[in-house]
Amino acid sequence: MSIFSALRRVRNTVAWFHRNYRVILTVIIFILVAILSFGMDGGSMASLALAAPGIVVAGTDDGKHIVDGTLTTNLARQASPELLLNEIDREIIKIRPMATPLDQLSRYATVKRAGSMIVDYYTVDTKPTQALLSQDYAEGTDVTPGTDAATIKISTTNDDIFSATDTILVKGVRGYDGDGRTQSADDLVLYVVSRDSTSGLQVMPINGKTVNGIKGCLPDIEEGTALIRMGRAATELDVMSPQFEALPHKSRNFCQIFKMQVEQSVLQKLASKEVGWTLTDQEEAAIFDMRLGIEKSFLFGVQQQLWHPEKKETLMLTGGIWRQAGKQFAYTTGTFSHEKLIELMREAFTGNNGSKRKVLIGGSKLISSLSTMDYDRVVFARETVSKWGIDFTELRSRFGTLYLMLSEVFDECDMATDGIIIDPDYICKYVHIPFSAEQLNLKSSGLRNVDALVLTEASCLVLRYPNVHMRIVKQ
Repeated sequence: MSIFSALRRVRNTVAWFHRNYRVILTVIIFILVAILSFGMDGGSMASLALAAPGIVVAGTDDGKHIVDGTLTTNLARQASPELLLNEIDREIIKIRPMATPLDQLSRYATVKRAGSMIVDYYTVDTKPTQALLSQDYAEGTDVTPGTDAATIKISTTNDDIFSATDTILVKGVRGYDGDGRTQSADDLVLYVVSRDSTSGLQVMPINGKTVNGIKGCLPDIEEGTALIRMGRAATELDVMSPQFEALPHKSRNFCQIFKMQVEQSVLQKLASKEVGWTLTDQEEAAIFDMRLGIEKSFLFGVQQQLWHPEKKETLMLTGGIWRQAGKQFAYTTGTFSHEKLIELMREAFTGNNGSKRKVLIGGSKLISSLSTMDYDRVVFARETVSKWGIDFTELRSRFGTLYLMLSEVFDECDMATDGIIIDPDYICKYVHIPFSAEQLNLKSSGLRNVDALVLTEASCLVLRYPNVHMRIVKQ
């Protein structure tokens, strides 16, 4: 046989495989199925062949499709991971979300899995920016002359917040022009030369007063004057600066086990009814009641461990965020004035480095007070906006935006005049046992002839950076 004849036969064989590759693949698949199904009867083999797993194919608009097979749980998780994993929680957030705004927010916020019922977490606050002059300063006291400014000793109510090279704004005390004899429109500014644990601060006035021919002195300053820490100032050859360290503060909360049980007797299920009231309807009502309870615990619960004398077990109770909030705003009048609302906005959005969009939930009297006032271009109300599955009224100001929401939980707890401002970016829900529904087989155990369902969740809510959240109380 010549080499040309051999090449021709190989080419013909390849062409034959190319024309019949579908048939060949089908035969191979059936042979593999027959091998794997050895020992099965014919019906089982047919079932196995029909139930072959499919292939996930991408659609034209990021969708997923199953071809050449059956949709299985594994394929569903592969094609749409969230479809099955979060089914229960997705159903929960649709059940009357307006009645439980805090619980609703917690299910959209950061959720972390807790490996224990006891949750330890760390929060970091901000370094104070203001202190007060601790005693009157008399002009010309404790002055050490210098080239451009004198060095002067002062003491404050909190010397520790200041470091060398800091600049300080002396609020309400006017500085002086270049000659040191004419007052300017600017406030007095100081430069911190050093800080001593016993003698206080050594400062140089930047725009100080000329006293007895000494440039850069301090005028008379009253006790209680605000000293506001500003930016640091370094010289050209400075490489290093006084150190700054922030240490997180450790806090603790307990996960509370929330439970709700729903039962329906078998006879009740079989009985004819005027309306279609089933166990599913009871389950929805139970979830709503359970969410109301969780809402109150997340708000006003007291963190504690109690020994149950009958069950001989430790009962863990979660602490609410009402006591975790780092700031408090008090008002006295029944109706908010325009000035009081501006002050509320200022307190909520300044001094904490939080986000510029926060949520205010409160009792009916507080919401009524905020709703009856007149708004202008400085603070104005917009139409209802929907976020996190809740409808809010939006209040906008130059400080930030508040999403206003009535919470009847405050009314039920006899706090209709109070409320709380929450920064959604800094709340965290720890979950030890995710929300789950478990069927109880009480008939087989011989307890009761009922269909029973138990709803369970073990969780707690914490505020990260407490100073970005604020209580509102009426005095």
